[in-house]
Parts: sequence; C-alpha cells; structure tokens
Amino acid sequence: MGDILLTGAAGRIGRMLRARLSTRHSWRFTDLRPEPGVAALDVTDADAVARACEGVDTVVHLAGLAGGGSFDEVLESNVRGTENVFRTGVARVVLASSNHAAGFYSRADALPDGLPDDVTPRPDSYYGWSKAATESLARLYHDRCGTHVVCLRIGACFERPRQPRDLSLWLSPDDAGRLVEASLQATGFHVVWGISANRHRWFSARGARDIGYVPRDDAADHLLGEPDLTRVEQQLVGGTVPARPLTG
Repeated sequence: MGDILLTGAAGRIGRMLRARLSTRHSWRFTDLRPEPGVAALDVTDADAVARACEGVDTVVHLAGLAGGGSFDEVLESNVRGTENVFRTGVARVVLASSNHAAGFYSRADALPDGLPDDVTPRPDSYYGWSKAATESLARLYHDRCGTHVVCLRIGACFERPRQPRDLSLWLSPDDAGRLVEASLQATGFHVVWGISANRHRWFSARGARDIGYVPRDDAADHLLGEPDLTRVEQQLVGGTVPARPLTG
C-alpha cells in the first residue's frame, strides 16, 4: 500500500485517529486548519486536492462540515469536497458517512440481527442528506471506476459516551482506529455501521464482520444506566435531530 491521505486530520475524530493509526503505513495528514504535522488542504479546491493526492493510493476522508449547516454549505463542503477526492482516481476511499444518513429509521425497523448496515438512506437533516449523497457518489465511482470504498455510518464518536442515546451508538476512539484499519484492507463496496460493541446496540454487526472489524468497547461500561426506551433519542437512529427544523 502506498501513501495514505487523511483529510480532516485536525478535527475531533481526526485527532483520535492520528494517535491510533498503524505506523506500518505512510500517512499524510491534512486539514482546512493546519497545525504542526498537519498540512493545509481545502477539499472544496479541486486542484489542491489533486496535488495532495499525488502518489497517494488511499484516502481516509473525514473532512467536511460536521453536524448542522445550510443546504448550500453541506453541498459545497461535504458533497463537492467528496467528489473532488473521488475525481483524483485514487484506488481506495474510506469515507466518513454518518448515522444521520439513516436518521429516520427506528428500532421497529430493525431485523432480528439489528438494523442492516446498508439500509436505504433516510436522512434526518441537510447534513444527513449530504452524507447519503456521498454514499451514492461512492457507489457511482465504485461501479464506474472500480474504486474500493467503505462508507462508515459513524455513530457517536467521543472519548466517552455522553448521553443515553450513546448506549447504542457510541464509537470509542480505540474502536474508531480498529474500524479504519479494517477498512484499509477491504475490497469492493461496503456500508458499515461505525459503532462499538455496545450491549444495547440495535444495529447489525454483519457489515463489520464482512470487512474484519472487531469492536471491543461498550458504552454500558461507563455507567450511564439502562436506556429509557420511551424517549425518542432511544427510538430513532437520529435521536432528536429528525424533529428539529431544517436550517438554511
């Protein structure tokens, strides 16, 4: 494997990953806001992305607008920025999608082994829509160009679970590292839940098994108590986001 480019390396998840990525690979770290060890890169600048990808085989693409944002903002940052990455012709992309690409699914939609990794998108916000759009774009480049892609529908990735919803959706920093490392070896096209081995999860682990991802951490070990299943954040993938007004 040649050089690997990590975009969004100075963001919250990017910082977690940088401390956990295997030194067996040669990494290039970039972010819109550079810092020591992290070069400047605006992923909405197609020419800059092309230059950053010279000699790169794989991109782990985290860069983009996280959470909220207007339609125009997420279109430019998340969708066009992602298209600029695929346009370079790199052989493999590990793409940060989000649980909010499927935010309107509920526990009632889960199958006996959980809600499938690759359920048809049901975004809960403009942000969720932008992530669903990038998944579709990834499928296009896989089918037309043979790009190997793993789309990670990341749950709640924080140092520790913060709220009851995280009992099912938490992705620990260590498991985030394991997930990316497994994704670097996967071939074909995959959509995978980016979630830890939470005992309260209601999401399928099949996609994880398919790429060799074995999570080890459990949000319930952090003493948040039992989930209150009468609360909307425990019923919907997107928690309370589906009930919020669209912005922009």
